[in-house]
Amino acid sequence: MADQGTSTDLTPALHETDVEKVKAYRIDPHLVNLMWDEPFYSRVLRPITKIRTDSVPTAGVLAKDGSIRMWWNPAFMAKLNKLQTRGLLKHECLHLILEHTTNRRKDPHTLWNWATDLAINSMIPEEELPEGGLIPGKAFDDLTPEKLETLSQEQIDRYNRLSAKIASLEKGKSSEFYFGALQDVADDVEAGAGDGDMPGNMDDHDGWGDLSEEDKELVKQKVKEALRDAVTKCDSNGQWGSVPAEMRGRLREMISTEVDWRSLLRNFIGRSQRANRSSTIKRINRKYPYIHPGRKTGHTANVGVYVDMSGSVDDEALSLLYGELNNLARKVTFTFIPFDSSVDADNAFEWRRGQKKPAMRYRCGGTNFHAVAKHAEENRGKFDAYIVLTDGEASDPGPSRMRRAWVIVPGRKLLFPTPKGDIVINMKQEKKAAA
Repeated sequence: MADQGTSTDLTPALHETDVEKVKAYRIDPHLVNLMWDEPFYSRVLRPITKIRTDSVPTAGVLAKDGSIRMWWNPAFMAKLNKLQTRGLLKHECLHLILEHTTNRRKDPHTLWNWATDLAINSMIPEEELPEGGLIPGKAFDDLTPEKLETLSQEQIDRYNRLSAKIASLEKGKSSEFYFGALQDVADDVEAGAGDGDMPGNMDDHDGWGDLSEEDKELVKQKVKEALRDAVTKCDSNGQWGSVPAEMRGRLREMISTEVDWRSLLRNFIGRSQRANRSSTIKRINRKYPYIHPGRKTGHTANVGVYVDMSGSVDDEALSLLYGELNNLARKVTFTFIPFDSSVDADNAFEWRRGQKKPAMRYRCGGTNFHAVAKHAEENRGKFDAYIVLTDGEASDPGPSRMRRAWVIVPGRKLLFPTPKGDIVINMKQEKKAAA
């Protein structure tokens, strides 16, 4: 999983780092420290899956299949002090917030990698940055006599040109600004990617941007959920840590833009569909033309829709969901199952496109998501995925082996961290037409 833009091998050899120290290294204590020292960054990173691995030289965040992961190499992490570890965690958090993992520039990769790191490292105190990080306004370290002996004159000249360029840059600019400012040394940046002693990214950027549009929307929604939670909590208790006031305003603006819940629902349904192949005489069989019929491929899905009947899901929310799913019912079969403290399978029904189904109230008890998860698991052979329409006010049922989406009614939120692999879709309050 090595990144072409990571030119410096920052992972120490095992003979340089105590093997037992690497084996014993754990990132959890540093995450706890981050919670106390930098609660905002801690809240953003909390729902992100952390993976210990030797497949990356340093650390990095990666969006894949609609989920977000943070990879970290114990040999690299064990080399960092407490402050540098904090800075690295903040660095990865900012990559997510600024959507670098989903909006990567394709050409050239390495130049964009440098630009994003320059922008982020402007926002982090220098003493918190691991060695090898790019900092605007700071030249590279002088090459030692030992290193000079191993480099060609071309490599030395390239090192010096890039050092002077980075030293000339002003702090506090955007990734796009640095991307433009580096254009005159783009060839040096790309050529230097293979130089073993060339400073480069302090983390791994491999796989950035390699996502479908549907996956990008899902990832952006998950980041926005974590960001919204962090901003809300920090605003309420004033525990922002080192986040400056200007940045706080920008963060508030970022979460104020509502994501279209219908688009997210359509993306979820689309990802849940499976291929359905059948024979047809209307298509020519390329291998045996006019002997065997051709084949056609369609996509379909059977999705369970669990509807919270505890009383907090009003008829308006039901109507909104019915209306949107009706638009999707051409290729998808929806089975509606009411629930409160238990699942009411006796009153389940299959939705047929175009039908007018009233928002029937069979129950009005408490809410039990564990009962829903159990029923869905029992029907895993029937359902390809399932949706839970709810106000979110119940205990965490844990992860699901099926695709699952939580559709939260307007004005409410899920009261527990989003289970691994799930998505949360917050319905927006519909504007009332003027009388």
